[in-house]
Amino acid sequence: MRDILTFILAGGKGERLDPLTRDRAKPAVPFGGIYRIIDFTLSNCINSGLRRIFVLIQYKSFSLQKHLLAGWDVFSSQLGEFIDVIPPQQRVGSDWYQGTADAIYQNIYAIKDYNPKKVLILSGDHVYRMDYGRVLKFHNDKKADAVVCCVKMPKSSSIHFGVIEVDAKGRICGFQEKPETPKTIPGDPKSIFASMGVYLFDREPLLNVLNEDSKDGASAHDFGKDIIPKMIKEKQKVYAYNFSDENGKSRYWRDIGTRDSYYEANMDLLKHRSNFDIFRKAWPVRTYHEQYPPIKVLDDGIGKAAKSPLIVDSFISGGCVIKGAKIKKSVLSPNVHIESNADVSGSIFLGSCVVGKGARIKNAIIDKEVNIPPKTEIGYNLESDRERFAVTTSGIVIVPKKASFK
Repeated sequence: MRDILTFILAGGKGERLDPLTRDRAKPAVPFGGIYRIIDFTLSNCINSGLRRIFVLIQYKSFSLQKHLLAGWDVFSSQLGEFIDVIPPQQRVGSDWYQGTADAIYQNIYAIKDYNPKKVLILSGDHVYRMDYGRVLKFHNDKKADAVVCCVKMPKSSSIHFGVIEVDAKGRICGFQEKPETPKTIPGDPKSIFASMGVYLFDREPLLNVLNEDSKDGASAHDFGKDIIPKMIKEKQKVYAYNFSDENGKSRYWRDIGTRDSYYEANMDLLKHRSNFDIFRKAWPVRTYHEQYPPIKVLDDGIGKAAKSPLIVDSFISGGCVIKGAKIKKSVLSPNVHIESNADVSGSIFLGSCVVGKGARIKNAIIDKEVNIPPKTEIGYNLESDRERFAVTTSGIVIVPKKASFK
């Protein structure tokens, strides 16, 4: 794995996650209580043995840089190991990153300097667990020029993904961007291969196609739309790696591209038999831990009368104080205080919030530093909520950072 140079693309605006991305890059959005979204990709790298990693940043990157500097200084530079953050360098022009491929092209000097045998390109806004060593073995076994990692999805979901068309041997022969009538998997007309945004290239084929693409004025400079189709047209060996288990079942993968997908991915963690278990000691998810006191749970006089547990099916992070409140199927990031008789269900708090006495919160995402007054209701009257906050298509209410209440 030391012959691989890794790039993590972490510069997207994340407009579909607004207001969660008003003050931060999408990979820096808190997730699962104590994590940031980018922690999952970085943990995959560490657990796979990758030790040379560039994180390419762009929009609203301050909190992301702080998180990486505080929590991911885990390598020895004396051994040639690093996680380095690179903003747009403008070495080849005056533009910011114009697309995923342009982001790599603008840092092509790094590939030439480190001279790796292979280049791995990842997205910083996906939640999944992958051993990239298996992708490398697949790449070598196929003697491929490039490998695109794919996950099997229902045909009906094609409008949400880039769809990879393959032949019977798994060689890629086409790409479709969010098609309504997609190419299905050979022998499985009800399923598609959705691109995961994970690419492994041999160095020289990558450098050649990036140079060609940089001169194409009509290109969107995107790996899925432009780079992979160019390589296919030139008859290069590009294969699809099926992200599945030993029984052929698709492994867990979530693209945190929308507010609803963000909410659903958090809720996935709370299931009794979750398809994504973050408690596996053999594959730890790492992050930066701030110094918080232990969780404090107070009866506050209602415990004896309660007919069900006060806290159930939830994640409660350090520094939280819960005073006789009911919490069900919710994620509390650090330093959330919930006062007496409050009722919280199906909700996600991103940290440093206060929920006043008797407040009722249902199916909501509450960003940082929000002080919810006593007896406030959120999630019970969506028409009223829409006058104050964003509400997703599935009815999830999103309260922005530092929101004020009249």
